Amino acid sequence: MREAVHIGRNPSSEPDLQELVGRVALGDEEAFAAVYDVVAGPVLGVARAVLRDQAQSEEVAQEVLVEVWRTAPRFRADRGTAINWILTLAHRRAVDRVRSVEAAAARDHKAALLDRTPEFDEVTEQVEARLEREQVRRCLRTLTEIQRQAVTLAYYRGLTYRQTAEALTLPLGTVKTRLRDGLIRLRDCLGVTA
Repeated sequence: MREAVHIGRNPSSEPDLQELVGRVALGDEEAFAAVYDVVAGPVLGVARAVLRDQAQSEEVAQEVLVEVWRTAPRFRADRGTAINWILTLAHRRAVDRVRSVEAAAARDHKAALLDRTPEFDEVTEQVEARLEREQVRRCLRTLTEIQRQAVTLAYYRGLTYRQTAEALTLPLGTVKTRLRDGLIRLRDCLGVTA
């Protein structure tokens, strides 16, 4: 029969983890340091396998090791080995973290949907714009022909006062007066306060 080959440390030189956890339950800090040395790597590995994020895995591993220190008196050797107890703590804590992150993301997404108010209501703006255009058209019909032509050329076609006067073949002063009078009538008709 062949002799068992062990890779890594010599198993006889490893401390008995069950005994160490029992000493940790009594508040033995040196025993906890020894437990830490033995289980820190496997705990981090379990956390990393579940979380797939190094920073969160390190946080979970730290939380698990603190939990081992605090809850060591609860360890029951008759229910399983110390390493299995510790790795179960690590797995549960990592799964809790995943659930917590997912729940937070779902809450944030839901809150974003609920809080999202459109910058504008497109239908309302279209209706308001149409009503304003119709009101301007109605008010333009109240102007005299020269006032309406002067306002249309100057404000809707972008002509200068001089170009408007040339287009209407009127003196510049007359065009300015008709524009001013037409704008005053438009303002009054539209109900715009000065």
